[in-house]
Amino acid sequence: MRAVQVKEYVKGPMDLQVSTLPTPSLSPNEYLIEIHSAGTNFFDLLQIQGKYQHQPPLPWVGGAEFAGTVLAVPTSKTSGSRYKVGDRVFGATQGAYATHILAAEHTLLPVPKGWSFEDAAGLFVTAPTSFGGLVHRANVQPGDWVLVHAAAGGVGLAAVQIAKAYGATVIATAGTERKRQIALEFGADHVIDYRNKSWPEEVKKLCAQHRTGNGKVGVDIVYDPVGMIDASLKCVAWNARLLVIGFAAGQIEKVALNRVLLKNVSIVGLHWGQYARFEKEAVGTVWQGIFDLVAQGKFRGTAFKDESFVGLESVPRALQALGSRGTWGKVVVKVVDDDAAKSKL
Repeated sequence: MRAVQVKEYVKGPMDLQVSTLPTPSLSPNEYLIEIHSAGTNFFDLLQIQGKYQHQPPLPWVGGAEFAGTVLAVPTSKTSGSRYKVGDRVFGATQGAYATHILAAEHTLLPVPKGWSFEDAAGLFVTAPTSFGGLVHRANVQPGDWVLVHAAAGGVGLAAVQIAKAYGATVIATAGTERKRQIALEFGADHVIDYRNKSWPEEVKKLCAQHRTGNGKVGVDIVYDPVGMIDASLKCVAWNARLLVIGFAAGQIEKVALNRVLLKNVSIVGLHWGQYARFEKEAVGTVWQGIFDLVAQGKFRGTAFKDESFVGLESVPRALQALGSRGTWGKVVVKVVDDDAAKSKL
């Protein structure tokens, strides 16, 4: 097989190279998958530099998210396995920047009907993070107003769609005109430039114009993958729920707790990666909710379309684009160019 193997830590993604390695042997407890598309993540950038909290022993193959077809089922489960040879699956496990991967059954899910491998490769991390936060933790309701920060990012676009599907009004923040346009295309009702320091006032102005009662002073839910909770407390309504999703801005902020008290709000954390350990029963419920929205046509893929990344040789360029923060949605590498293959038929 071919893979982006990390033999030593690098300064940046452009130092990565593609290697030829032995194709994994059949496994008693893992599926052999042919990868068609691989999703990129910010933690990939940290991992190749040796800066991530989870570092595999060198050498290792980069990447975590993927979508592809089953080539072989676990040898110990030739009967009774959930997936069969030829099934289209997506999932996450170390080593996605490759043509082949071994993956345990619990790390795999079926590609939704009508979805491309490209879109499915970016689903495993973003969709449950946003659904788990908005639905499972914040209990989003019809009529709620939801403020989504970094709304054109992977989890942001998922959050916009989920909030809208549950009957909420969405105010989306993003730092460029292109990203704000993307947020609107995915369903946001209003967009704001968070680079403008007066953005909390803009949020309050929108709420004052369009809401009644307690809602006139601010939003009911804040979805924050950036690190903007403290500033967001300036534009929330009574009983608001503020979701701490991550710190993409690079700093773990300190919060003025007097505002938490005065507005009777809840600040709620979401660590989706730990649900399989602490709250297993919620994992299936969350995924069923996501698949229901997909079937209803209320949730679509968020793969970045402004530039194409085809072949494993494009992984460095894809990661560099992701790190520049100039992209939107989910940056996905087409390990196999399925579109080109179809055009030849």
